[in-house]
Amino acid sequence: MERAYAVLNIKTADTPTRRIWGTATTPEPDRQGDILDPLGAQFTNPIPLLWHHDTKRPIGTATLHPPTSAGITFDATIPTIDEPGPLRDRVDEAWQSLTAGLIRAVSVGYRARDGGIKILKNGRRFTRSEICELSLVTVPANMSATIHAIKSLDLAASGLHLSGDSDRSTPGADKGRPRMTAQEQVTQFENSRAAKVAAMAAIMASATDATLPDDKRDEYDTLALDVKGLDEHLTRARELERLQSTTAVRVPAAPVPGGRIPVVSVKANVPPGTAFVRAACAKLVCNGNLHEAAEYAKRWDATTPEVGLYLKAAIAPGTSTDAAWAGPLVNPNIANEFLELLRPATIIGKIPNLRTVPFNTKVPSQTAGGTYGWVGEAKPKPVTKLAFTAATLGIAKAAGIIVLTEELVRLSNPSAEALVRADMIAGIAQFLDAQFIDPAVAAVAGVNPASITNGAPTAAASGAPLADIMGLINHFATNNIAVDGVTFIMSASNALALSFRTNPDGTPMFPGVTISGGSYKGLTFIASQAAGTNVIALQPALILYADDGGVTIDASREASLQMDSAPMSPADATTVYVSLWQTNSVGLRAERYINWLRANANAVKYLTAAAWPAPTGEPFAEEPAQ
Repeated sequence: MERAYAVLNIKTADTPTRRIWGTATTPEPDRQGDILDPLGAQFTNPIPLLWHHDTKRPIGTATLHPPTSAGITFDATIPTIDEPGPLRDRVDEAWQSLTAGLIRAVSVGYRARDGGIKILKNGRRFTRSEICELSLVTVPANMSATIHAIKSLDLAASGLHLSGDSDRSTPGADKGRPRMTAQEQVTQFENSRAAKVAAMAAIMASATDATLPDDKRDEYDTLALDVKGLDEHLTRARELERLQSTTAVRVPAAPVPGGRIPVVSVKANVPPGTAFVRAACAKLVCNGNLHEAAEYAKRWDATTPEVGLYLKAAIAPGTSTDAAWAGPLVNPNIANEFLELLRPATIIGKIPNLRTVPFNTKVPSQTAGGTYGWVGEAKPKPVTKLAFTAATLGIAKAAGIIVLTEELVRLSNPSAEALVRADMIAGIAQFLDAQFIDPAVAAVAGVNPASITNGAPTAAASGAPLADIMGLINHFATNNIAVDGVTFIMSASNALALSFRTNPDGTPMFPGVTISGGSYKGLTFIASQAAGTNVIALQPALILYADDGGVTIDASREASLQMDSAPMSPADATTVYVSLWQTNSVGLRAERYINWLRANANAVKYLTAAAWPAPTGEPFAEEPAQ
């Protein structure tokens, strides 16, 4: 059972039922660094009010109000017991301790629900929890859970409660305490007002008829009076904040040459992807021992401290792909940083508006429409039907193993990091590009998808770029496929040829296209050498695409490998293995789960033998008459 602490306010001191109110919990870190997220808390009212979290010593009941981002407020009742005995002694002791100022805080007892714990750098955040009890305590764990929120008895009896006032009943209560700024006062009183308004709404929602019970009516009227007092104080605090802002004096900047104000940056000056590669290589150096890898990664704390946090978080039992358990313990920023490099380097990463779908989920699509026509008066209407199909993208993965010497992976110099990073990016990008658009890549059940061009309609290039592009566009229009957003994939040389094309007045025919690709009139042009002499046109909205969004990195020093880019499967007696341990080498394995599917047979068309020449004569010299 976990505990979270917060401030306490006495509501009344002269009623037979002896009621108190206050804040049960706030989203501030406690002394252990733990945070209880109020908006993720669940509870069933009423909950027990305990004495110092002792389940055998209840002293009343409490009602929690609807959670807000500022916290959860409560009302609690300590009964008056007439019959002598241990119970009366216990509840009287609790009440006397409150009124004397000896008890200065409350604490909730709670437990995390499934998947409700997020590991932080210095503690934990409970995003999903169940509050089981509320207790009166002496020593709070929350630094802000102090007595300054408890009201004096004469103020409590008057029914006026301004959350945030200092304790006027305790001499010297403000001594040594930093004075709040006007802005801090405004924020504190706004949070208190929001909690009280929420409590008023909860009371009205609980009404079963047009009237409220006497106790609820009194409680509502008291809260309304509190809100009125808060509104008056907020007016004064906001006016003070405005006056202070008009008299604020800017802190002069230190003089620097040229009179410019220096800009300070704390961003690590390392290439993107360095943290990801360092984490992988730390695993290699430490033979997969994550605890030792985290210690090894401390050498990079000055530039990439997230590496150590990533390795420490992964030490907990579980798998990094289990989103409901150990997945939240793995810092995702390192893998995402690598994907930011990988995706732009691939054709898939450059195509906008691909239809993203989840793995192993049926995606319905319409293959035929109904039949419609004109109908005369009193004539029968035609009966029609639609045709549908469904596609499912199973899990497929692209993987590769890089074998490096142990001396290299120790990263004794920056060039070693760059080598590992560049090889992983280039290798995976080159493979995925070829698999995505190579017409020869056919689907293999349970292994890989077919390329988007496999089985797609094709045509021979005419040698005239404009005519060829218009021919591809007409293909989509003829098959009732939207032309807007059509993407062309071609080699860099063909993209460069388009950039050289000019109109009769000398202006570029495709002004937005360069050797790297570009866009023109709603069309996207992507340059990739994987296209070869093919020019591929596709409608991204009709390409289904599934991607788990991460790259899995594993390392081994003891494995024995077939040192072959096409390893024998299954292996036989002639297979030759190389021991990584014997050769003082390490293997780095990268895997990415990804799949795609052409949802419509006409979603892709490509030209073959396209080698558009750069213009050498008059504009349109190579173009046929239109």
